[in-house]
Amino acid sequence: MNLADVATLLQKFSGVDLTATLARIESDLKGVTQEECAAALSSAGAEREALVAAATLKQLAGQINVAIHALGILLCLPHILEPGEKVEYVSLGAGNTGREFDLETNFRIAEFKFIHWQGGPESIRQNSIFKDFFQLADSESSKRKYLYVLGTEHPLRFMNGGRALESVLSRNIATNTRFRSKFGDRYQRVRDYYADYKDAVAIEDVSRWLPELIAETVEQDETGTTAGD
Repeated sequence: MNLADVATLLQKFSGVDLTATLARIESDLKGVTQEECAAALSSAGAEREALVAAATLKQLAGQINVAIHALGILLCLPHILEPGEKVEYVSLGAGNTGREFDLETNFRIAEFKFIHWQGGPESIRQNSIFKDFFQLADSESSKRKYLYVLGTEHPLRFMNGGRALESVLSRNIATNTRFRSKFGDRYQRVRDYYADYKDAVAIEDVSRWLPELIAETVEQDETGTTAGD
């Protein structure tokens, strides 16, 4: 099923406003009997083709996130690279596909996190950005180390905050093992570790180079939906 077919089938079911459409369907289904059910569902556009379209779009969503990550890195490169700097490798797919970082040049190693921070409790996003910071800081490379993000306000607030490292590391066994094997129980809070290593990794804002991602976040926030990572 191509994207045009997906869009047409979902539009047929959802209409202009999915919330309003669902409210209307809920109202229309009151009192419907078994004998009337098939006709009522057909009238509402609740057909198997629409479900297939929705499932297809859900599968594509994961690919869209990967595409955003890849395009974000690629569009940052002209702004990041310095005269005489050469790309040794760039990892654009999901994960680092066998490479340690998203980008390595003859001057730097770097990770990119195009996270849409919401400003509330965001433990999964915090865990992810701490993992990237720690892996950069822990690298034995003598090259400059960078963590590129969409705005530094939320990442720096987290890194200077008091969240327990036990909580931050609890979901990633490999990172937890690596961290504890090096530091044991020396650090209890994120801010304790960051205070000692904040100069090891530069956290830099790339939003000025990717205004489309910032605009997307603002638009989604204004509509009351949750932006993805």
